[in-house]
Amino acid sequence: MAMIVNLIGMIVVGLCAVLLLRAYATVRRRMLLWSGLCFTGLAISGALGYIDLQLLPMEVDLFTWRLGIAAVSQLLLVYGLVWEND
Repeated sequence: MAMIVNLIGMIVVGLCAVLLLRAYATVRRRMLLWSGLCFTGLAISGALGYIDLQLLPMEVDLFTWRLGIAAVSQLLLVYGLVWEND
């Protein structure tokens, strides 16, 4: 059951990233870019979480990579929220 929930979450976040970046390509609002990049990083982090917890043996640990990518993704969104003046 946890595997299905992880897959659905990863797919939803990836779909949000695609929709945000597609909207940015249409209207060129910078906040859409920062949001799309954030969701792209979160989708990558979710994919690494699925790979780490479901596919790889217990000896391999991607926890640091997952947290690092998620932190950078959220910092991109914070940067967009703080510094962009639309």
